[in-house]
Amino acid sequence: MAGQRPDKMVHYEVSNGIGTITLDSPHNRNALSSQLMAELLDAVKRTRDDESRVVVLRSADRVFCSGGDLSAASGGGLNNMGAETLGELLRLIVTHPKPVVTRLAGPARAGGLGIVAASDIAICADDVTFAFTESRLGLTPAVISLTVLPRMTSRGAYDTFLTGRTFDADEATAIGLITRAVAAGQLDDEITRVCSELLEAHPQGLRETKTLLARDILARIDEQAEEMAGLSARLFASDEARTAMSAFLNRKKSS
Repeated sequence: MAGQRPDKMVHYEVSNGIGTITLDSPHNRNALSSQLMAELLDAVKRTRDDESRVVVLRSADRVFCSGGDLSAASGGGLNNMGAETLGELLRLIVTHPKPVVTRLAGPARAGGLGIVAASDIAICADDVTFAFTESRLGLTPAVISLTVLPRMTSRGAYDTFLTGRTFDADEATAIGLITRAVAAGQLDDEITRVCSELLEAHPQGLRETKTLLARDILARIDEQAEEMAGLSARLFASDEARTAMSAFLNRKKSS
C-alpha cells in the first residue's frame, strides 16, 4: 500500500535480565540502510535505561550484516548524515553502561564489523567469515576504523583492509576482531554462558569497568568521528566508488 511503513528491521525484547536486539532485514542481508540504522540506534538507546542488565546483539538469520546499503549509496543515497549516524551508533555501544555481547552465526562484512568491534564481547560460530570489502569498491573503512583499529593488530589491519579479502573465524580471533569462536552448534550455549557470567557482576562494577576499558576507544571516537564521517561521505559520493559499486551490484544480479 502506498505510504505504508516498511516492516520493522530491528526487534527488541527483554527476558531474565537480558535485552536482545535482533537485526531482521533479510532482503538485503541486514545491510546498513537508513531505516535499519535508525531502528538500531533507537533500540540501543532504549536498552540504556530499561530493566535489562546485559545486551545481546544478533541477527534473525545467519547473516549478521552485509555492510553498507550499496543500492542506496551507488545512487547517491549515502551522505554525511548516514556516516554520522553510524558514528553515533558506534559511540552509543562503546559508552553503553551495560555490557554488549554480539552473537555472530553468519557472515559479517564492512560496516557491520564496526558494530562487532564496538561491542564488549563478540562470539562467533567457527564457520563465520569476515571481510573489509571497502578497498574493492573505491572506499576505505573510515567510520568503522574508530572501533576496529583499537581492537586489531596493526599487521592484521593492514592485510585485511588493503586486500579486502575474506578471512575466517580463527584469523578474526587471532587479530583481535573477535573475542572467540566456537563450534556452530555450541554458539547459543556459549552466549548463554557469557551472559550468565555477566549477570553475576554488580551493575556498578560493570558500568565503571566498561568506562575504564573504553577510555582509549572513546577518545579516538571523539577526536576523529567528524573527520571520518566526512571522508566516508566524500568517497561514497565519488565517481570512482559509484562506478565500482554499480559494477558490483550488476555482478550480483547476473550471478
